[in-house]
Amino acid sequence: MKREKFFVHGVANVVIMLVILFMMIMTNTLYPIAFTSGEGYNAIYRGNSNNKNISLMINVYWGTEFIEPMLEVLEINNAKATFFVGGTWANSNPDILQKIYDAGHEIANHGYYHKDHTRITKERNSEEIYITHELIKALINYEMTLFAPPSGAFNDVTLEVANSLGYKTIMWSKDTIDWRDKDSSLILKRATKTPQNGDLILMHPTEHTLQALQDIITYYIDNNYALVSVSENIAN
Repeated sequence: MKREKFFVHGVANVVIMLVILFMMIMTNTLYPIAFTSGEGYNAIYRGNSNNKNISLMINVYWGTEFIEPMLEVLEINNAKATFFVGGTWANSNPDILQKIYDAGHEIANHGYYHKDHTRITKERNSEEIYITHELIKALINYEMTLFAPPSGAFNDVTLEVANSLGYKTIMWSKDTIDWRDKDSSLILKRATKTPQNGDLILMHPTEHTLQALQDIITYYIDNNYALVSVSENIAN
C-alpha cells in the first residue's frame, strides 16, 4: 500500500512539474495560451429553477478525516454531491480522492494553492486551474468542468481564463459558513433557510458539518428535493 501510494505521488509530482514547465514555455513564447474576453461570462450562483433539485458543494483543502464519514451519510441517503478539491489536497490524498470518485460523486476544481484569484496575474489564474485539472486527470482519469474560486474571489480575468480552459465558474446561493462557526444547529439552519429550486449549498468537511449533514439531507428529502451534482443542477 505504501509503495503504491508513493508511486501515485511520484506520478502526480511529475505531472505537476511538466505542466508548470509547459505553462512557463507557453507564456514566454510567440504562441501564448489563448484567452477570450471575460465580458459576457458570468459566475453561476444557482441551478435550474424549473427542477426541484439542490446541490451540496463541498470545498476540500482540509478536513480529510471527515470526508469518509460524509461519504457514508451520502450513500445511506442515495444523495450525490460535488466535491471541489484543491490541488495540494488531492496530491496528498489520492486515495480519498479515488473514494469520492468511486462513490459516484462529481469532482470539481478548487484551484491548486487556494489563492485569491483577484490578486494574481492572468497567467497565475490559468496555472491554478490548469495544473489542478491535469493533476486530477492523472490521478483518477477524470476531466473536470466546474471551477469554484477559493473564498469566492474572482474577477473578469478569472472568468475569461476559466472559460478558455473549458470551465464554468461556480459560486453558491447558500453558505453554511461552517469553516468559521462550529455549531451544527447553525449550519443546519443556514443550509435549509428559505429553500429554492436549484440551490447550491456551500460547505466544507468539518466535524460540525458532518453532525448536521443527515438532518440537512433529511430536510430536503422530506420537502421533495433531489440532491444532485452541480452539473446536473445547472443543466439546461
